[in-house]
Amino acid sequence: MADYIVQQAEQLNPVNDIYGGVIVNVEQPMDSKVYSTLLRASMSQWRQQEKRGIWIKLPIQHVNLVEATVKEGFRYHHAEKDYLMLVCWLPETPDTIPENASHRVGIGAFVMNSQREVLVVQEKNGAFKGQGVWKFPTGVANEGEDICTAAIREVKEETGIEAEFVEVLAFR
Repeated sequence: MADYIVQQAEQLNPVNDIYGGVIVNVEQPMDSKVYSTLLRASMSQWRQQEKRGIWIKLPIQHVNLVEATVKEGFRYHHAEKDYLMLVCWLPETPDTIPENASHRVGIGAFVMNSQREVLVVQEKNGAFKGQGVWKFPTGVANEGEDICTAAIREVKEETGIEAEFVEVLAFR
């Protein structure tokens, strides 16, 4: 009787997500041909395992792997300053991978002191610089930052004044 050796092909190192998919964080540099082989083997395995959404996070220094990833059916999901996230939906069902956020949360702070004086500023940069326009302190909330914290931070950054958040006056 002949002895058979079954060898499993090397694959990318995924982490299972809670939605039946996997997340791959490519941390080590590699040749795009080696990566392409690993990705194909991994995709085959994930299909057999009936995985759903596949997320591949490529740090910017691994830009050489983008083309190979796209050729395997991945699409861009989002990019940050230091990485690109690509996704692929495996089942023959409608793709339910959520789109990336398409907005930012901006704030305008209405600050009034105990003498009922309202704080206004003039821009040192931007569209209103040097135009003599007075406005409320404004800015953008950082990712994951509470809008109350963002308002306090923006007032401090623009004026040096410590403010207290009381309430939301308007939302648009």
